[in-house]
Amino acid sequence: MTRIATCRRQQGFTLVELSIVLIIVALLTGGLLLGMSAQRSNAEYADAQRQLENIREALIGFAMTNGRLPCPANPTLASTDANAGKEDRANTSAACNRTDGVIPWVTLGLPETDPWGRRFTYFASAKFSGPVPTGSLASFTLYTGAINPFTGVEDTAGLANVKEDAASTNKIAADLPAVVVSHGSNGLGAWQSNGSQAGGASGNELENANATLTFIQRTPANNFDDQVIWIAPAILKSKMVAAGRLP
Repeated sequence: MTRIATCRRQQGFTLVELSIVLIIVALLTGGLLLGMSAQRSNAEYADAQRQLENIREALIGFAMTNGRLPCPANPTLASTDANAGKEDRANTSAACNRTDGVIPWVTLGLPETDPWGRRFTYFASAKFSGPVPTGSLASFTLYTGAINPFTGVEDTAGLANVKEDAASTNKIAADLPAVVVSHGSNGLGAWQSNGSQAGGASGNELENANATLTFIQRTPANNFDDQVIWIAPAILKSKMVAAGRLP
């Protein structure tokens, strides 16, 4: 081999060597992007969970102040509507116009949407969101949503339940006065800021979007990424007792 040929070989890569380098760079870049995507997704779900917990505290705080849970807001109103994000009721002495809607973010002073830009679905039982009767401090009693020990009458109609699967008969939580849902990154079934509801929800995700008394909370999977939080009646009532709203 001549000296010139040797020098040329030492000065550059062959096509095979260059291809190998490009493949390695592509693999490293792809792995880095996947890692960053996973970190971003985890951060978004953590943010959504914090928002849900803040919403629960805001709902309980509202009840302690007003003697009832707030009414759901009308989900079909666009954000530009003057009544968007406010309790959907005729006046302060009227019952709520709905039990299913979205969080009344204006009323509660909370952000309108979750980390993916969609509203939080909100169920509030009429037993716990009704107007406070004259002379009373709360719209419900210690026996609302439970069995009255004096009469033996069970008062659980119109309360929500949370299950792990729509087909399951087992309940994670039962007889709930309020449930809040973030519909995750896919947003299927969620109400959007323009007042429309995203389609495509099915199975367990449909249960969280179809305005029934059944909600699903389970480990996220390819076909389920909702996050659900609820208010336990015992906790709500104990907070109301502490605030002097219940005896």
